[in-house]
Amino acid sequence: MRCAQQGKSPGPGRDGDFLTAPDVHPLFGATLARVVGEVWRAAGAPPRFAIIEYGAGSGVLAAPLIGALAEEVPELVDAIHYVPIELNEHRLAELRDRLTSADVGRVLRADPAPTTGIAIANEYLDALPVHIVERRGEELVEIHVAIEADDALGETTCPPSTPALAARLAAEGIVLAEGQRAEICLGLDAWASDVSRRIERGVVLAIDYGAEAADLYGPTRPAGTLMAYVGHRAHDDPFVGIGRQDLTAHVDLTAIDRTLAAHGWRTLGHTSQGTFLAGSGMEETLARMRARATDLESQLALRAGVGRLLDPRATGGFRVLAACRGVPGSFTLAGLAYRLPGGLE
Repeated sequence: MRCAQQGKSPGPGRDGDFLTAPDVHPLFGATLARVVGEVWRAAGAPPRFAIIEYGAGSGVLAAPLIGALAEEVPELVDAIHYVPIELNEHRLAELRDRLTSADVGRVLRADPAPTTGIAIANEYLDALPVHIVERRGEELVEIHVAIEADDALGETTCPPSTPALAARLAAEGIVLAEGQRAEICLGLDAWASDVSRRIERGVVLAIDYGAEAADLYGPTRPAGTLMAYVGHRAHDDPFVGIGRQDLTAHVDLTAIDRTLAAHGWRTLGHTSQGTFLAGSGMEETLARMRARATDLESQLALRAGVGRLLDPRATGGFRVLAACRGVPGSFTLAGLAYRLPGGLE
């Protein structure tokens, strides 16, 4: 539901409503550069390689990612067609300036025909609109917005606006409890179609707060997951500060698996962001950045960034989903094969 207020809410960033992992520290993007390199090599180091970034924003992920590749795998940078998917023209302009300042603006080329590459959706899918449903007796009802007698906005219930809502729950084997609410994102299907149109062979990487359907729609979430964020504070009232806050809901990883599979993608696995970054070589990237952090401010920022990126109570607890198509059957990502000490994700 976030996109319903896009352009009015300050959005991500230290001066906005919430922090994404790329906002935390460039270490995030620089570590994901290693993942991009993995995929490129697994695909046979093709001379043309697309990076499709959904919700690219102002380039806070792209700049350190491509900058790290320029330093470590320059021959890959020459192959990159970077395609930012971003509706906000002001942020796109910032992105272009940021990449140009980092001397990697050459990767901004025309959107290639279906090709080999990687699609990255970092904290993007939770921004897609959702339908809110509730079980009433044997029926499923949908929650709509209504204008009340005092002209304030409130809720009303209606029959489901599409049979696809009940079909999604049924396909996942979900039966809501009496009075239980849930959010259903049907836009995942269109997103999977778009990814499949752009990437012929390669990897899809989704990073977000979410869960498999059995957990997402389980008894521990009777009121669903809809949340509002404003000024880095969270609450559950979508009718407060309308147009000035960010609305979001957890992502159904099972639905992503199913809709990607329908387009020929094979799920490689799910894990936590902290585990994925650790397994993807974050320690080596950290060592390089630590050597360059010559002043106290940079050192403290790097230390704080590491903590937030790995902490399961912060962005380290986000879920990572990866799927592949057209790559060797034995292929996996190092970040998915890794296990933290003690067997924790």
